[in-house]
Amino acid sequence: MPYVTISTVRGILDAAQKKTLLERVTDLLVEVEGQGNPDFRRNVWVRIEEQEPSHWSLGGMQPTPEMISGMFGPIGTDGVRVAR
Repeated sequence: MPYVTISTVRGILDAAQKKTLLERVTDLLVEVEGQGNPDFRRNVWVRIEEQEPSHWSLGGMQPTPEMISGMFGPIGTDGVRVAR
């Protein structure tokens, strides 16, 4: 029974991207570890763990929500990325 945790900075993935990521990682584990057996799907756990930007560092720089929003676009209160 695989457990997969995907760690990311809060604000990078919107709700649709998270759903797609969860589905595709599950599909991959069914294909590889489960050897294509569709019954294996019920044993696959995938979790997305989001942490505040201040908990991360890239090259010694801490991203800010504004930097993430500027690069990826803001996410609305409904979890959907706002069109630019």
